[in-house]
Amino acid sequence: MSNVRRPRKGSLQFWPRKRARRIYPRIRSWVISNEARLQGFAGYKVGMTHVQAIDNSGSITKGMIINIPVTIIECPPILVFALRFYNNTNQGLKLVGDIYNEKLDKNLSRKINLPKIKKAIPPGYNEIRALIYTQPHLTRIGKKKSEIFEIKLGNPDLEYAKSLFNKHINIQDVFKEGQLVDIHAVTKGKGFQGQIKRFGLKLKQHKSEKKKRSAGNLGPWTPSKVKFTVPQPGQMGYHTRTEYNKQIIKIGIKEDWKDHKSGFNNYGIIQNDYILIKGSITGSKKRLIQIIDPLRKKNIAKPTIQYIHQK
Repeated sequence: MSNVRRPRKGSLQFWPRKRARRIYPRIRSWVISNEARLQGFAGYKVGMTHVQAIDNSGSITKGMIINIPVTIIECPPILVFALRFYNNTNQGLKLVGDIYNEKLDKNLSRKINLPKIKKAIPPGYNEIRALIYTQPHLTRIGKKKSEIFEIKLGNPDLEYAKSLFNKHINIQDVFKEGQLVDIHAVTKGKGFQGQIKRFGLKLKQHKSEKKKRSAGNLGPWTPSKVKFTVPQPGQMGYHTRTEYNKQIIKIGIKEDWKDHKSGFNNYGIIQNDYILIKGSITGSKKRLIQIIDPLRKKNIAKPTIQYIHQK
């Protein structure tokens, strides 16, 4: 039997494989909508469990009770730090002004110097985005410093945007059960790794010259340069990634876990509202997960939950 040739390893879809700039990414694409609401939220990854649910899809298990792996994300309320006004130009969106919230949480000063200058609303703008900050001190992850990032408002309604200043925004105000969302997060970091672990190359035979855990060659003599597609050692993990069309199985409250007194490994006890996302998602425990409206819409039936595993 001939050997199976696998000359290229590693997907070029994710390139370059470089370390993320910060522990939570910047979101660049948003859905075009006329709804007066925030188009995203954020939470902290708790871990995974499984649920038993009745399958309502069109598969061969329709109507049967199936096991579904889910990821738990704790979602403490978020607050609005400022409103930012953008204008469409030939070079893209341009920031034309912003206004700040006068009532800010004291823990926000751990992240930035709080502004003292009150700015006016600009005369002309096409888009409003809310600069929100999280409240990690409401969880048990042992963190007080907030994260700050932008969330787009579907409809640039100024009165609605101003009403967000004095409001604790909950996950139920943004998303609903059964809908699809996109997940933005940073993957687990694995440090500096070689070609075998980083790209899944096959080990060379024991009589090979010099190295066993390396690529066989770096390319042809001509042209005399190494292509970027050649597997090389480097950073593995801690990359910014986006997962499309993840389904929200359930939006629940902290009382659902009152019998789970021991908490989750490497996380602790859930103290706020939470959501269950179907399947696994990017990132390690306690990492900030950004959840936004889906860019690639499609319809998926929501399963009917019968039991949530809590051990």
